[in-house]
Amino acid sequence: MQATQSELTLEKVNQAVDAILKTLGTPESELHSKALAAFASGDHQTVKRLAATNLSDYYCKALGYLGGALKLTPNTDTILAESARAAAEFVREKTLYQLGEAIAVALN
Repeated sequence: MQATQSELTLEKVNQAVDAILKTLGTPESELHSKALAAFASGDHQTVKRLAATNLSDYYCKALGYLGGALKLTPNTDTILAESARAAAEFVREKTLYQLGEAIAVALN
């Protein structure tokens, strides 16, 4: 599958950001609530700091990238891709944890 390149606009980037936010879902921890609130208020430095100080947290990592995507630079595609990968890893880890818990309940 070959993608055709079209002009990058803030509207298109916002649609991609919305898709990533939808994938992340509703925050389930205080850390995630803080990161999402900071992102929503435009405080991208706080989000980056949360991502930098919670290195294994994919939710924060995904949000940490997104502020940079809104600047429409030549790196916007890469930033969106990295954010999407982090969001997918967040969902993957959450799902594995939930499945492990369900299996533990079933087998014990």
